[in-house]
Order: sequence, then C-alpha cells, then structure tokens
Amino acid sequence: MTTIPALLGSLLTPTTLAGLPLSSRFAMAPMTRFRSPGGVPTPEVAAYYRRRAENGIGLIITEGVLVGHPSAGHEPSVPRLTAGPAEQGWRHVTDEVHAVGGRIAAQLWHLGSQREPVDGVASWTPSGVPSGSRAMTLADMDTLLAAYADAARVAVRAGFDAVEIHAAHGYLLDEFLWPYTNRRTDGFGGSPAARAAFPAEVVRAVRAAIPTRMPLIVRFSQFKERDYTARIAESPAELAVLLQAFTAAGADVLHASQRDFAAPAFPGSPRNLAGWAKHLTGLPSITVGSVGLTRDFFDSDALRTLLDRHDAGEFDLIALGRILLGNPAWVTLASTGRLDAIRDYRKADEDTYF
Repeated sequence: MTTIPALLGSLLTPTTLAGLPLSSRFAMAPMTRFRSPGGVPTPEVAAYYRRRAENGIGLIITEGVLVGHPSAGHEPSVPRLTAGPAEQGWRHVTDEVHAVGGRIAAQLWHLGSQREPVDGVASWTPSGVPSGSRAMTLADMDTLLAAYADAARVAVRAGFDAVEIHAAHGYLLDEFLWPYTNRRTDGFGGSPAARAAFPAEVVRAVRAAIPTRMPLIVRFSQFKERDYTARIAESPAELAVLLQAFTAAGADVLHASQRDFAAPAFPGSPRNLAGWAKHLTGLPSITVGSVGLTRDFFDSDALRTLLDRHDAGEFDLIALGRILLGNPAWVTLASTGRLDAIRDYRKADEDTYF
C-alpha cells in the first residue's frame, strides 16, 4: 500500500515558478487576518508567515494588502503597502520568511464595492453598481494605476520575491471583468476584451514598476464572495480573451481560485479553472479550493485527483488556505505521515493566530 509521504513525493520536490526557485509545489493562499494595526505588519505577523514557510510551503502569498489610496479599503487592521512604517513592517516579514528558505509574494488589493463608507469615502466601482457607489472616471483609473504601481515599488523595496494582483472574488478588478457590475459603455465595458482592459492596464503598470525577472501573478475567479454562482466567462473562448489580455500586459503566472479545485470549469471537460488558464495561455498556474480541509482528504479520491492532475501538468502549484490557519505544519506533518497531528479545519480557526 502506498504511503501518504510517497504519494505526496512529486509535490515536495523543488521547482521554479516563472524563474523563481521554490522548495516545494505548495503555496499558501492569501487570507485576510486583521492583525496589522494602522495597516502596519507587526513582529507577530512576521512570525505567522515564517512558521508556514519553515514547514514546507514553497511560496507564501500574503493576505490582501491594500494599495495606497483611500478608496482601497476601510479596515484599519488590514495591512497596507505604502512607504514608511508599513514598508518597514513588511521588510521584517520578508526577512523572516527568507531566513528559513521561503519565498513570499505580496498581494495587491482594492476592495471596490466591498469597501464600506465608514469614513465618508464612497466605494469606487466600474459603473456605480451597486447603487451608492462611485462610478469611476478615466481620471480615477489613472489615479489607481499610479497607486498600484507605487505599491509594487514598495513591495520591491520591502524584499518581496513576487507580486500578485487580486482580480478575483468580486473586488474592484473583478468587478470590471464581471458583466453584472461592469455596465460601462466606453472602451472599458461591454465585450470581454473591453471588460479586461482596465485590469490589464493595472497588470501593465505593475509590470513596469517591478524588476523584469520578478514574477507577476494575477489571481482571478468565476465566483464572488457575495455570489457563488457568478461567472466572468461562459466558455473557454471567452475566458481566453480575458486571460490573454493579462498575458499581453505582462502577467507571468495565473492563480485560479475555485471553491473546489476538482470541479470542472466548463461543461464537457474535467479540466479545472487553473487547468484552463494554463491551457489557454501557456502560463504556469496555481490551483486552490478546499484542498486538505479534513484528514479524510488523505483517504479520498480528491487526493488522487489532485496528484494525477498535477503530475499531468494541468497546474504547477497547489495553494493551501484555511487548513493552514490551525495547522501551520500541515505539509511537514503530511509528508512525514503524522496525520493524527493534523486537525480538521474548523470555523473557529479563523480567529486564531499562531
């Protein structure tokens, strides 16, 4: 009988992602933690990320980090990526991750309509959907392009190994991609190519702000946090238009977020969203979605599906999310067969921080 460590063998070997050396094929998915008072990461944040990096995670992707514009977000304990104290806090985080041989990417974030108007700043959206939000002008777009580029430059100075742009889950850039929230009648709305135009400009601005060889990742999804049935593309052909816009703008890696990694992205093929991303663009991809949430995963068809698809080249990295909240050593424990030491994910884990 094949053991769990032997099964995971291919995922535990070093690899490269867009030229970046990684110690394993596992990534840590971004998860907001609300532990950065005033937007500044603390030594506790650095220890939190280091703990995952020293336990088999090849690439840490930070929680969403707000770009430096008031419209980006409202939560005071969500980290920022701005010059000064936040930059210094992130430098400590990257130093701690690098000290244990890890790699770390900063995820650039703007909440769009999910920013609450708690301090008198309206949420910025593509076309004023939902009601009460500010429909962005062309000047607003230029303002945010500058904010994204500034955040990317801070990420470079803070020692990050890669940058990820959050264009998923119903936040600002995803709202441009989704026809329901993008009702513009200019060159930034309507067809798939037009809907992708502003997110692609963000990719282009970030690409120009970081070193040529620094990997640039774009995270996208079909579902939204407020609508699990939402879709930005109804067919592979439509998805290709969106993703090829990112590729042309300078994306190196596509991070395809699904609620269940094993779910087919489109009828007629078992290929998941990350698989389609790689197939349609040729770029390396990251898959994520309910991997390993309980110990039953290790005795399930889902594990074999994950391994078979990875080994067949459908995707390049596997991102772990919620299971790492209560189990920072999940990869180490699984790779050494100590499954009894792994706790099933519980909702309460979201309130823990170790």
